[in-house]
Amino acid sequence: MQVIGQRRTDIRPGLRVEIVLKKDQRSGKRTVGVVKDILTSSAYHPHGIKVRLEDGQIGRVKAIMSDAAGDDKEQGVVTGDAGI
Repeated sequence: MQVIGQRRTDIRPGLRVEIVLKKDQRSGKRTVGVVKDILTSSAYHPHGIKVRLEDGQIGRVKAIMSDAAGDDKEQGVVTGDAGI
């Protein structure tokens, strides 16, 4: 099950998430990675909480995949809907 990442309380370092990078906002292309830092200070953001991934990429969380502790921490890119 995927959870939308608009609430800061749902995000924590080590989670595997899908983010949209600033350069990909128009296309909606999503990047998969593991959260290193939470950058949004407010409790809620309508476009998703801004995070830094372990590989240094920064974007807004569009989906929470799982806890990375049980995963292989593989990172990559997936395509999404441009309307998201």
